[in-house]
Amino acid sequence: MRIGELASQAGVSVRSLRYYEEQGLLTSTRSPSGQRHYTDDEVERVRFIQRLYTAGLSSRTIAEVLPCVDSPSEQNSDEAFERLIQERDRISRHIEELLQARDALDGLIDANRAHRAQLTAR
Repeated sequence: MRIGELASQAGVSVRSLRYYEEQGLLTSTRSPSGQRHYTDDEVERVRFIQRLYTAGLSSRTIAEVLPCVDSPSEQNSDEAFERLIQERDRISRHIEELLQARDALDGLIDANRAHRAQLTAR
């Protein structure tokens, strides 16, 4: 199938597919005229890549995890598992930082409300 058909079936943009190829996440064959061609299996691959992006993974991390799919083995599975755990831990730390920032903003908002109340009470 051609790139537009893959994009339509996988629910992504053609631009995304080109980016995936640039990052080494997706491969195609080329026709003599240079058009990209994909197999039907690539639809599921693109959907899987999308799930990984939705989970907060970068294209570099996705490239590290894909050998588990491309060359299933116990070692590849273990490496992908460890990488996913690392990413979850990274996201958890980021969530903690965001919660702290939100709490700091709540304090500033409360201080602002108190200040405004003093101004209107005059």
